[in-house]
Amino acid sequence: MAAYLTQRICHPHHGIPVSRPETPAPEKEIKCHKPIHNKASKGVPFFTPEQDPRSGTAIQHQPSGKSIPKLFTPLRIRGIEMQNRIWVSPMCQYSAHEGFHTPWHITHYGGMLQRGPGLVMIEATAVQANGRITPEDSGIWLDAHVDTLKKRVDFAHSQNALIGIQLAHAGRKASTVAPWLSSGATASKEVGGWPDDVVGPSDEAFNEHFPTPRAMTIAEIDQFKHDFISGVNRAVGAGFDVIELHFAHGYLVSSFFSPAVNKRTDKYGGSFENRIRLALELVDATREVIPKDMPLFVRISATEWLDTNPDWNGESWTIDESVKLAKILAERGVDVLDVSSGGNHAQQKIIGGPAYQAPFAKKIKAAVGDKMLVSSVGNIKTGQVAQDVIAGGKDEDDTPLDLIAAARMFQKNPGLVWAWADELETDIHVAHQIGWGFGGRAGGKAHKDAFGDGKHRKH
Repeated sequence: MAAYLTQRICHPHHGIPVSRPETPAPEKEIKCHKPIHNKASKGVPFFTPEQDPRSGTAIQHQPSGKSIPKLFTPLRIRGIEMQNRIWVSPMCQYSAHEGFHTPWHITHYGGMLQRGPGLVMIEATAVQANGRITPEDSGIWLDAHVDTLKKRVDFAHSQNALIGIQLAHAGRKASTVAPWLSSGATASKEVGGWPDDVVGPSDEAFNEHFPTPRAMTIAEIDQFKHDFISGVNRAVGAGFDVIELHFAHGYLVSSFFSPAVNKRTDKYGGSFENRIRLALELVDATREVIPKDMPLFVRISATEWLDTNPDWNGESWTIDESVKLAKILAERGVDVLDVSSGGNHAQQKIIGGPAYQAPFAKKIKAAVGDKMLVSSVGNIKTGQVAQDVIAGGKDEDDTPLDLIAAARMFQKNPGLVWAWADELETDIHVAHQIGWGFGGRAGGKAHKDAFGDGKHRKH
């Protein structure tokens, strides 16, 4: 709000006070001799007001006098700088048409991009048509897909926000229906599925409800690598700030990791080195074609959760293998390891709870140190839990982390960054179109005074 407003000015329609009554008045009336422009955001093909500082940025000198919690401190990763450590995890929407985004995606991503996460990651986007989880998944296997993806990028950049894309292939978990219709039921040809063209490292289905895959030939693996890098090039061309490679949750690459699933006897199966070969080939090829200042994220499942199943007697992928892989990825130019878990085997036994995957991320971070940033995700529902996880230090095993990702909490509340800032009593900037009605910024005394929705903060 303008600094010279001293009385509560009410909105002409709803009557809610919108000024900051504590601001002192100037001694003399201020007259404007120059036009006052609503500055346009630069570099986008439409008008929208410029957002500088970007939404989600902590006020440098907190009115409360408190220090800014780590969760709201900036983080530089190669050529980008996140204004806070909170990012939107990729969430499949099952709302695309033949791989193309639809109006659902406009509102889904737009609402979050306006409200200040440090980064928004586009959902798992298939690099081959048969690599979709469902017929309605996002795609990047055609040059034509770039147009709708670029619209997501343009809007993000119009908000001075950062946006990434997760590139994926569903492997043996492909050609299923949207999860609200059935959990894992096969999508038949009648509904646009491809049950006869599902692939994996071996020919074993995820369970009796999923399609039975065929074991990929070397020629098919080579074609997959070619198509994956074509997708990378399209993502770069669309203007994304970050690329994430999806090596988790039982989809194609993570199923190659697992000795419980990968029964190959060629160079892509057997030993640990062979089972991670495909992933390393994709990382190396991606790092080679993307700009040097472009961050590269990789998502992994830190464990299959088979070692927690007393009925499982075979080998499995565990946190120990993930630590070994993380050290290698750090040397190959991966900037951020996005640590999730599970999804690879039907006999998994997950032990849940608040931030239940954070211990895996912390063990990996302790092993890689400053060579790679590490992010945690999963059942992080409050700002205090997020801050505790990222700050660490409660004991010798509580290693600090670098980033926190959230998914379903952003689905429930696109303004999650603001909510967590309020919870941690941290004042942040918000988009002008939203913030002006709250006294100019989120979390401030004017917000509390006007709406009476919490304890007053002393500025």
